[in-house]
Amino acid sequence: MLVFPNAKLNLGLYITERRPDGFHNLESVFLPLPWTDALEILPAEPGHATSIALTGRPIPGDPATNLCVRAYELLQADFPQLPSVQIYLHKIVPIGAGLGGGSADAAFALKATNELFGLNISAAGLEECARRLGSDCAFFIQNKPVLAVERGDVFQEINLNLSGTGCVVVYPNLHISTPEAFAGITPRQPAHGLREALAQPLGTWRNTVRNDFELSLAPRHPVLAAIKQQLYAAGAAYASLSGSGSAVYGLWAAGVPAAMPWPAEYTVWQGVL
Repeated sequence: MLVFPNAKLNLGLYITERRPDGFHNLESVFLPLPWTDALEILPAEPGHATSIALTGRPIPGDPATNLCVRAYELLQADFPQLPSVQIYLHKIVPIGAGLGGGSADAAFALKATNELFGLNISAAGLEECARRLGSDCAFFIQNKPVLAVERGDVFQEINLNLSGTGCVVVYPNLHISTPEAFAGITPRQPAHGLREALAQPLGTWRNTVRNDFELSLAPRHPVLAAIKQQLYAAGAAYASLSGSGSAVYGLWAAGVPAAMPWPAEYTVWQGVL
């Protein structure tokens, strides 16, 4: 079975408090982004163990602990009849960019396994499995705009339609780890409620919707602010860091802008939401 795990954007990201378990509570709107990897899961040859073949962008770490493998093994523990499989992952979405690419791969591995082998796990059941793999994995099960709260794995409905909005996402070949991103965070309550702010016209978001990670990461990595400024100079109605970085995106109400010049080492996705 061949599927195409998509990235996500964060519209606003507020770190509101530190939790007793050491994690943080947050508030953010997650939005599917049609920038995808390619993932295929096939039954393995008889006598072969589950394995994964990786192509595209290099993925750090032991392939045997890749989130796709962990997702399959998680289901196999609950469904011992599942056979070994061969997993193929072609990585396109940048890593350490705040786009949720690894989480998407894991969630789509769960969904593909469920469909391929007729496990009949409900969406709610798949979300529970996904939460065991990572805080934002569960979002990619239903893969629709939501207001995410708590650890980013509890979702509330939100009426948000950005269909036809032009989008440019710029990854400056800079990996920002989650520990680095959180090291500069001071939790605080937002001045503007995110649901209410995003209900206003796109052109107002620049003054009311923020990503808390920008406050500490932009001074440490000036390229982030430079990209954001270039997007605004090109007419973006709103621009922001996504997630904990380092991808920066811009939104245009009137559709995709003209191509912009970027350094050769940058990776850029441009399209319509």
